[in-house]
Amino acid sequence: MTFDDPEERSASAGEYVLGTLSPADRESFERALPGNAALQAEVYYWQDRLLPLANQVPAAELAPQLWPDIEARLGVVPTAAPATVPTAPAANDPMWQRLRHWRVVSGMAIAASVLLASLLVLRAPGPPAASADRYLALLQAPDKSTGWVVEVTAGDKVRLMPVGNTADVPAGKALQFWTKAEGAAGPTSLGLIRPGQVTELPATRLPAVGERTLFELTLEPETGSPIGRPTGPVLFIGRTVRL
Repeated sequence: MTFDDPEERSASAGEYVLGTLSPADRESFERALPGNAALQAEVYYWQDRLLPLANQVPAAELAPQLWPDIEARLGVVPTAAPATVPTAPAANDPMWQRLRHWRVVSGMAIAASVLLASLLVLRAPGPPAASADRYLALLQAPDKSTGWVVEVTAGDKVRLMPVGNTADVPAGKALQFWTKAEGAAGPTSLGLIRPGQVTELPATRLPAVGERTLFELTLEPETGSPIGRPTGPVLFIGRTVRL
């Protein structure tokens, strides 16, 4: 795992804060973190961005079995721990623990503004069937603000949901939705979408479904790109992680 590319560095830091890196990638990330100021800045950025969401809704009572299920999936070795979770530490604390992050995020699951947390934490326990694998992508603008979330369910559907500032579309222009599997020769158009509205498509429209699939929204002529690939600026972009 390398962190020279700014987009890769930001994506890896976001996955690290969310706890979705594989054990090997997490170990590589944590080895690089102490001596990489740019990587530390990305981690602090994601912590500062995600932790305040916990204050938007009150805590919710969750099923007692939820934490053991999460710990099992994360590979956490059970240890004696206090019955209550302490107040979340400062966002820039580099020793912030992954399990504590999951517990903070889970309290936000009942609010629309924390759709990401509900998708990551509150799925039904137990390993999903292969046909029901789920993936999530945060689509960010160049200023790193998140405007859309893409949820993909293998064999089912692709859902594109606005969650932030989704940008205005000038007259005579349109937003076009694209996907590109990692290693693919080029992008595939998923059609035009309406700003600020949820869009659902069958997953069969995707050339492939998996981790690190790229999704993006570009600004195109009102009838779409005339050449079958993006021609306008990229307004939002992100890659999938597996849930």
